[in-house]
Amino acid sequence: MIERVEAEPEYDDTAIRFLEALWGEGYLSPGGPEEVDRVVAGLSLAGKRILDVGCGAGGIALHLVEKHGAAHVTGFDIEAPVLAVARKRAEQRGLSARTEFVQAPPGPLPFADASFDVVFSKDALLHVPDKQALFSEIFRVLKPGGVFAASNWMIGHDGEPSPEMRAYVAAEGLSFAMRSPAHYRKAMEAAGFRDIAVTDRNPWYGEVARGELERLKGPLYASVAGAVGADYVDKNIRTWEAMQKVLDSGEHRPTHLRGWKPDEGR
Repeated sequence: MIERVEAEPEYDDTAIRFLEALWGEGYLSPGGPEEVDRVVAGLSLAGKRILDVGCGAGGIALHLVEKHGAAHVTGFDIEAPVLAVARKRAEQRGLSARTEFVQAPPGPLPFADASFDVVFSKDALLHVPDKQALFSEIFRVLKPGGVFAASNWMIGHDGEPSPEMRAYVAAEGLSFAMRSPAHYRKAMEAAGFRDIAVTDRNPWYGEVARGELERLKGPLYASVAGAVGADYVDKNIRTWEAMQKVLDSGEHRPTHLRGWKPDEGR
């Protein structure tokens, strides 16, 4: 699934502390529980078995159990540091029996066919180069009639990135493999998903990111610098400034995705 060799974790303890200072405990992507709720709006998750792909520090998995009544959530990630944090927090909140956190190297998802009622992902699929293989795996592990619901960071086109986008990706220093919303839709269709919905979130995150940058430069600076170091905060301020340019231009397009695996016989 994720075609890259084993490497040092991209989300280490320092990154976790920094991102949680911005987005809340257990959240390594923007919007916190409110944005998770928007991703799954209108879906009944009570009693369902859910897979969270790229689960990070586990905040979403715990939220899907506590607020949405999921019977069980399996968090999957390729990095050990975030999963260690997720397991600890699940134990602290008495949710170890209703959550599981699985680490596996890049490759096919380590789950049996038709294992889950719902597959969820929050801003993690951009790290996967082969979107067709990714959605084939998600489709495989979903039960017939199951739903895929996700948020993901995308680029607004499938041509060459602008100099501003290249500068932003370089500033992030992460394994981004960004594709357009149209590319994702085609990959989902090819995998067999139906009733696909693609929802642009650029206007929302453009304003949210502007507020994040203001907080980093102002009221959050001293406390976060005390936790992770001023150099780390300064580097991320430069990254946010580069990101704001491509959000404002529309080239960086956070997007919600949803699609259904047809029932057997349909």
